[in-house]
Amino acid sequence: MASEASKQIIELVKQWSEQSSLSTEKFDLQALRTAMSTTQIPVPEDAKVEKVDIGEISAEWILDPDAKIDNRLAYFHGGFYVAGSLDMYHPLSARISKASGCAVLLVDYRLAPENPFPAAVDDALTIFRWMLQNGPNGQAPADKAFIAGDSAGGGLTLATIMKLRDEGEELPDAAVTISALTDIALTGESIKSRSEVDPMIQNTDLLPDIYELYLSGTDPQTPMASPLYGDFSGFPPLLIQVGDYEVLLNDSTRLAEKAKSAGVAVKLEVEPEMFHDFQHFAPLFPEAQQAIDRIGEFIRSF
Repeated sequence: MASEASKQIIELVKQWSEQSSLSTEKFDLQALRTAMSTTQIPVPEDAKVEKVDIGEISAEWILDPDAKIDNRLAYFHGGFYVAGSLDMYHPLSARISKASGCAVLLVDYRLAPENPFPAAVDDALTIFRWMLQNGPNGQAPADKAFIAGDSAGGGLTLATIMKLRDEGEELPDAAVTISALTDIALTGESIKSRSEVDPMIQNTDLLPDIYELYLSGTDPQTPMASPLYGDFSGFPPLLIQVGDYEVLLNDSTRLAEKAKSAGVAVKLEVEPEMFHDFQHFAPLFPEAQQAIDRIGEFIRSF
């Protein structure tokens, strides 16, 4: 990322990390939640947002004008399972809707510590089951159904598929993970080796305390919390996107290796010199939009 524009974006990301307490000595949950409550990234002007309540779970349909409402994608946001908001994810969801031609269902799943593991997984299962039978125009079966998510939402994507498979239920046609959190046990080598070059998560010493808010005593190697330790046999095709400069790099590379060894069709994309969740910053620099375009191409291939 040598351009002046890219350097400016890195500085913006560092400032956001400071505001959200991810570069400080002590974690501040409220600071993170405040930082993830909104975004300065513009939402495409033609995107449509429709609120929907699914039981006690709030969600929103994010629709590009050309999206096919019977092709649906459930999207799970990031935020370490303790933060994240629908408003922050409008820009990314709208661009994924445009690229993929899908109606995107953005999910406000329950957060820890108020609702620790497995509340998020339970909500994700409820959402996917509902989406199979309901769309933006009401009750109607989906023609195609997908799941995607970034960071914690990427881990939630994988956990949801594992649970659906274990229960013998219908699986998504394919799934996409962005900078996925797959190993809450934090055994990946990149947790330390990339901490000086990933502007999004600058102090990885904070991570054990953050994740314990979600785990609440659960073994961090429990597959529904850390999918890397689970069985990937029978999974649908996966697109795995991750940045070469991010602390969760090995969460994705090890995921790809394990899924491939289980016979899953895997497409791993490691973007050179990119940081955690860089796709959020489309349209500010080309690599971000190009990655979203590839997500669209992958989804449209089914």
